[in-house]
Amino acid sequence: MRENDSASEIGREALHLDVPALRADTPGCRQVIHFNNAGCGLLAAPVLDAMVGHLNLEARMGGYEASAARAAEVREFYTETAALINTAPDNIAFAGSATHAYANALSSIPFEPGDTILTTRDDFVSNQIAFLSLRKRFGVRIVHAPDAPEGGADVEAMAALMRTHRPRLVSATHVPTNSGLVSPVADIGRHCRELDLLYLVDACQSVGQLVIDVEEIGCDLLTATCRKFLRGPRGSGFLYVSDRVLRTGYEPLFIDMHGARWTEPGGYEPVATAARFEEWEFPYATVLGSAAATRYARRVGIEAIEQRTPALAARLRARLEAVPGVRLLDRGPRLAALVTFGVAGWQPVPFKAALDALGINSALSYREFAQFDFGDKGVEWCLRLSPHYYNTEEEVDHVAEAVADLTGRGRP
Repeated sequence: MRENDSASEIGREALHLDVPALRADTPGCRQVIHFNNAGCGLLAAPVLDAMVGHLNLEARMGGYEASAARAAEVREFYTETAALINTAPDNIAFAGSATHAYANALSSIPFEPGDTILTTRDDFVSNQIAFLSLRKRFGVRIVHAPDAPEGGADVEAMAALMRTHRPRLVSATHVPTNSGLVSPVADIGRHCRELDLLYLVDACQSVGQLVIDVEEIGCDLLTATCRKFLRGPRGSGFLYVSDRVLRTGYEPLFIDMHGARWTEPGGYEPVATAARFEEWEFPYATVLGSAAATRYARRVGIEAIEQRTPALAARLRARLEAVPGVRLLDRGPRLAALVTFGVAGWQPVPFKAALDALGINSALSYREFAQFDFGDKGVEWCLRLSPHYYNTEEEVDHVAEAVADLTGRGRP
């Protein structure tokens, strides 16, 4: 679907979403125009209520006692998250962040000198740094698949590299933090399955705005945060672990008493589920808030969200494309709700501050976040705007007008 066609779908998809009611559920909508959902989405009232309610319970009866009293509700984190991505609750592990989940997943892989990690040029910055750390410590090789002419990984070239290098791990980021690109993770996964290769997907920016099906993707491991498009609390995320990985015996490097049983003085056994990737201590209010956020997203409808959210971004790109001094940076055959662009005549911090002063939330990305992508595009920074389904078409137009006004004024 072309972007203009996608933008035209907004009105029709509004039939499926009661946007005024969703905004009434979102206290932040009364304070700001929040176009930083790729950084941290605005909490919905049920999420806030779940967290505050549990903290009040802890204050009244004690932390251990409160978690015991809410054990059934805590378990809903796993059932809701599993339903969101089409898996079973035992395949889900809570994590403090997507990066925490990703590091735990990497730590479970017994890398040896000479092993190859095959990834893309669009993998998330923290993942790229982790790969470099593994290279420094274990002597693994890092191979980056080339990009296709239209943007994003060249899947066939990546498949050829799989056959040549037989990598110990294949990694891809579904939607990178510095671009609206949607990577073809299911196409990559098809080749991984054919060659029986371990496949790790970072879905940090896609969970909550796109339909995610781990069976369709064909991944062994998938990581995500809850704070972005899922609109959960900060300090929360999850790791999906496939049955194959669990059966093979993968476990994190530093497993604790929650993930394993100390069966004898000289031995332990990991638990059979993805809980082996968790730790004993949990921020229970955060877990309950994450469960509420996932439940809320599922009630709204991920299919409807997948239509409306990127369509709002397409409308924004179309408006910004006509603004002199604005250079849109997103490339790829399919684009998500991250709109990135450069601005002539401004430095990054003053430009964002000017938007902040207008009550418009945004984010900055720098060259160090995307060495390959920004190097190819010849930019040192960009502004990122990321609307979500509770934003309105009027807000999109207002933000585009604000950018046009600031760009027209310029800055000495």
